[in-house]
Amino acid sequence: MVGGGVIGLTTAVVLAERGRRVRVLTRDPVERTTSAVAGALWWPYAIEPVASARRWALRSLDVYEELADSPEVTGVRMVEGVLGEADLDGARAWVGDRVPGLRAATVEEYAGQGVWARLPLIDMSTHLPWLRRRFLAAGGVIETRSVSALAEVDAPVVVNCTGLGARDLVPDATVRPVRGQLVVVENPGVNTWLVSTDAAGEMAYFFPQPGRLVLGGTADEDAWSPAPDPAVAEAIVARCAALRPEIAGARVLGHLVGLRPARDAVRLEREPLPGGRVSVHNYGHGGAGVTVAWGCAEEAARLVHGAASS
Repeated sequence: MVGGGVIGLTTAVVLAERGRRVRVLTRDPVERTTSAVAGALWWPYAIEPVASARRWALRSLDVYEELADSPEVTGVRMVEGVLGEADLDGARAWVGDRVPGLRAATVEEYAGQGVWARLPLIDMSTHLPWLRRRFLAAGGVIETRSVSALAEVDAPVVVNCTGLGARDLVPDATVRPVRGQLVVVENPGVNTWLVSTDAAGEMAYFFPQPGRLVLGGTADEDAWSPAPDPAVAEAIVARCAALRPEIAGARVLGHLVGLRPARDAVRLEREPLPGGRVSVHNYGHGGAGVTVAWGCAEEAARLVHGAASS
């Protein structure tokens, strides 16, 4: 397997716990992957293919609800918050009855139209190392090295979970970056999350994580710079403070940038390789990696089983 972010590690866990011998090749340790930067709220993003994405997301919700029983270990907590500019009927069409208590936000909770929900919020600084430990405990092996071509991987089935790296590895020019910038501040007492988009299309969101509050954000398509922009950071804080004034005076702890691996549609399929080998692709999830990780991992595992059996 190639790729060690949340998609890669979750897929590796599923495969290893189903008895497969799995070796993960990753350029970076989990702490330096794009996944480590994620604010990591579970919510059904509108990615293609829509019907599959909904199925993957709801299966992932099942798993996160179980993992939330041990938040200190897994990094998964169930947290209340508001998705601004969301329609209750549209939200229910996505989640059905799987999110108890889903309702329209009150005026006190949000000034505009919004949906209140209690959803999984994942602390990636805890969750990713936990995934790594779970994978290793299942007998998996992790090797930190770069891979420039799938042909380099000595295995009958190669699972490709390289995210943005698939652009060069496959190669797949349809994979493109959507740059996200975050500001991490001391939490001034915020215990709910909020996601909002203003009339100009500017995003503002904040996620209370253990020991900090994560502020966002941006979604700049085809932007490759990994360096935080001070002006953008200032604007992020201002937008979040307009929603919760106490954020304005919070001490800044750090700045983060991640390049989401976007694609017109998630690629989750088998492909024959030279020499009778097979690749199973699982990439192109954009900002929805956490939301669909377990559902995609299980589908990838079924494709691997089919490839190994053929």
